Amino acid sequence: MVEGTTPALNRSNERRANTQSGYLMLLIWLALLGVAAWALITNINTDMQVVWKWIVVGAAATVGTLILCGFYLINPNEAAAIQLFGAYKGTDREEGLRWILPWLSRKKIAVRANNVISDKIKVNDLRGNPIEMAAQVVWRVTDTAQALFDVDDYKEFVMAQIEAAVRSIGSRYPYDDIEHQEVTLRGNHDEVGVELRKALIERLSVAGITVDECGLTHLAYAQEIAGAMLRRQQAEAVISARKKLVEGAVTMVEMALNLLSEKGVVELDDERKAAMVSNLMVVLCGERDTQPVVNAGSLY
Repeated sequence: MVEGTTPALNRSNERRANTQSGYLMLLIWLALLGVAAWALITNINTDMQVVWKWIVVGAAATVGTLILCGFYLINPNEAAAIQLFGAYKGTDREEGLRWILPWLSRKKIAVRANNVISDKIKVNDLRGNPIEMAAQVVWRVTDTAQALFDVDDYKEFVMAQIEAAVRSIGSRYPYDDIEHQEVTLRGNHDEVGVELRKALIERLSVAGITVDECGLTHLAYAQEIAGAMLRRQQAEAVISARKKLVEGAVTMVEMALNLLSEKGVVELDDERKAAMVSNLMVVLCGERDTQPVVNAGSLY
């Protein structure tokens, strides 16, 4: 190793442990129990005790005790990491009653899916606005060796990485975009969820954990700017609505003038066209209902 460099993490990899079915060993233990009971009873009920029967009783008791110490259970979607004096020897994923040599230790770990909802955290979005975010994540252990031996506490590690990933994704996108030209946290849940899952898988790979599903469960402006941002959203919505209204009014006025000209309903000079355009724009863009005025005289 070069002087001054940080030693790399020794990555663990799950492999299958050399274990036995517990039911076979249970039959052997019952057989030893029967032999020991026969030797003990026959020796007690006879006047002349046989030494070798006492040896059988002692040997059966010793072996039976060792066999009993090697039994353990594995529930569905559970695994047991096997170690010999601290050295990793493999993982047993077989369900039911299992048996290993008694001097081998085993550490159980659940490989079923876990659902986590993170705490609400405050993040600055792409535009610097403080927002509150929380995420829901479904994760599970895929490599038991990495989860147990490559991180200190894999559950705490998951929670810390979820918070870090949410902060990273929150600062990468704006909260909202009235023009709908950018990917936003509020308007693009699917895209943001895909990015969050990808970021979490990369962060949690060192712990042998994968992410099956994730998404944002809470998204809002922080309280200190919530009122101001609400007024801003309302103003932007009014401006957008006005823009659409004006565009539609201009189209309708243009269509009305073209139809009048094409069908020869009335001939209007530029001054009358300007007056008509002004009146139509007031009628179409006004917020209140207009009051019609009937001109009973001539056009001019």
